Amino acid sequence: MHGPTSPAWLLVALCAATGAYCLLRMRSGVEDQRRAAGGEAVMGFGMAAMAVPAAVFTPPAWAWAGGAVVFGAAGLRGLWAARAGRRHLHHLVEAGAMVYMAAVMAASPAAGSAAHGHGTYGPPVLTGALLLYFAGYVLLTGVRLIPGMAVAGGGAGSDGAATAGWGDRPELARACRLAMAIGMLAMLPAM
Repeated sequence: MHGPTSPAWLLVALCAATGAYCLLRMRSGVEDQRRAAGGEAVMGFGMAAMAVPAAVFTPPAWAWAGGAVVFGAAGLRGLWAARAGRRHLHHLVEAGAMVYMAAVMAASPAAGSAAHGHGTYGPPVLTGALLLYFAGYVLLTGVRLIPGMAVAGGGAGSDGAATAGWGDRPELARACRLAMAIGMLAMLPAM
């Protein structure tokens, strides 16, 4: 690795690939899964945009405020969806973390400077709490994926026909969320 731009480009690739995969998951036949995949695609592409090294592209100061508004709306949508199930609370926390990072970037004196506005801004307690949440989420989701790996090839019924489309497989959705949580763990310490 040659300086901080290599990890940033890896993060951009991870988040963009996750966003693209989530767009493909929107082809699911289950409405709830389509909705969740759409929100995750927005999150993945937003994280990819935030991770672009400032040496390549420095967004205008208003872009951070715009990002905070977009992710605030995603958070409200997550809050509304949380009525239906606890699993939507993760989307709410993830959107809140993105609002927090965008607000810190917007509030930095050199929003989008060579360090992408990363400095000592923002309450470290909130950053620490978000880091603990995402670390726990990564560990828990990783453990949940282990049994899914053993049955990944067993998606066929007794007659050999597939029982669910690839976009409807829960382990793939978990892997998508795991990748974004890992991205959050990489982005938050830079705050």
